Amino acid sequence: QVQLVESGGGLVQAGGSLRLSCAASGSIFSINYMGWYRQAPGKQRELVAVINSGRTNYADSVKGRCTISRDNAKNTVLLQMNSLQPEDTAVYYCYAEIRMYGSTFRDFWGQGTQVTVSS
Repeated sequence: QVQLVESGGGLVQAGGSLRLSCAASGSIFSINYMGWYRQAPGKQRELVAVINSGRTNYADSVKGRCTISRDNAKNTVLLQMNSLQPEDTAVYYCYAEIRMYGSTFRDFWGQGTQVTVSS
């Protein structure tokens, strides 16, 4: 099987920074996209940032404040978040499009990590 394990969430004051990390492990043959989504209370899950083959895509709300990076050798993805605001408060989910051995590509999700930004 495949697991995505996140770390790095927490409580931070407005204007502060956090770095989220996610490591994929298991029977992984190949990974296309890796990235981060978030879900605030009462809202739908939304894209934060994704990366594939060096190409990145960010939500307009985080452009200029967040940087996504990836270590392909370690199957990890990082999200550096700066100038955090209370509206960034959400559960952040790691996402990866993974092909397991003998299978086709499918989506995998982490368990989520809470990010809370106080004003």
